Amino acid sequence: MSISEQQIQSILKAVIDPTVGKDYITIGSIKHIQINGNDVALDVELGYPANSVKANVQQQIIMALQAIPGIGKVNVSVSSKIVPHGVQGGVKLIPGIKNIIAVASGKGGVGKSATAVNLALALASEGAQVGILDADIYGPSQPQMLGITQQPESLDGKSMEPVIAHGIQAMSIGLLIDVETPMVWRGPMVTQALQQLLNDTNWKDLDYLIVDMPPGTGDIQLTLAQKIPVTGAVIVTTPQDIALLDARKGLKMFEKVGIPIFGIVENMSTHTCSNCGHTEPIFGAGGGGKMCQDYQVDFLGALPLDITIREHTDSGRPSVIAEPDSQIAQTYRTIARKIAVKVTESAEDHSAAFARIIMEDN
Repeated sequence: MSISEQQIQSILKAVIDPTVGKDYITIGSIKHIQINGNDVALDVELGYPANSVKANVQQQIIMALQAIPGIGKVNVSVSSKIVPHGVQGGVKLIPGIKNIIAVASGKGGVGKSATAVNLALALASEGAQVGILDADIYGPSQPQMLGITQQPESLDGKSMEPVIAHGIQAMSIGLLIDVETPMVWRGPMVTQALQQLLNDTNWKDLDYLIVDMPPGTGDIQLTLAQKIPVTGAVIVTTPQDIALLDARKGLKMFEKVGIPIFGIVENMSTHTCSNCGHTEPIFGAGGGGKMCQDYQVDFLGALPLDITIREHTDSGRPSVIAEPDSQIAQTYRTIARKIAVKVTESAEDHSAAFARIIMEDN
């Protein structure tokens, strides 16, 4: 009895990608099915970076296909392909950047910048080309968190080269000024500085640019929404009511300007005493989940109130780099993969497929 492609597709229709939550046929990941006698070979093309789960995906599909009676050798190759996705209306993609993800919070002090840099590093560890833009002009923190001290180079006197740190490309106003210089600027100067940092940096083939937003819903947020091609936003909050109140304002702002909300990350969710091991929700419990229910967005994950997260970012080696095998680093990678999946679920950008039409007078 020979093996058919229909048999293979029928089997894989029942195999669920644990990261996406849908079967591999529905999400279009199965490519190039080849049948030679009873031997089968196929490619699995994931739409998200997946270094830490590729082996599991490969084994999952091999085991499923081996259940077909009489099947011979099964060869499964797993890879990732990340493509540009749609952005808010009237805004064009930026050369060198496929997808821009804003990481925002309604208020300061919720660990947004630490979350942003760890998510950027997590996406890179999963195999993506990643950059991070520090959009907090008044209080840039990414140079400290990434351990960067050098200024960016300019090869042509007009544009800047991103600084490479831990394998990701980075740019921040903090790399261009003295660390103790206060930015005493009005709103228009701040928004112009943000656009220059974004557009005058020679980003190189980024799958994702993480934008570490300043807290609040002011000029920079509006500029980002109106002039910068954002694929989607992630809201960082802590469980207490005050943080959630401001986080809701940030979420509603993105909704109003047509930027999808990929989900919510609850930071400082619980604290475990290093002496006795007792775990306690210091800032309350369930606030992030309740907010997700109220606004029908995804709960991406929760991170603990842990001193090592602060120590790692203060030292310039965030947790994903400092302790890549830790539970905290694993949580960041899981959240990062969920965000990448949310990107894949956005409509793809097809603007590059259309030729430019030039009208000339004869």
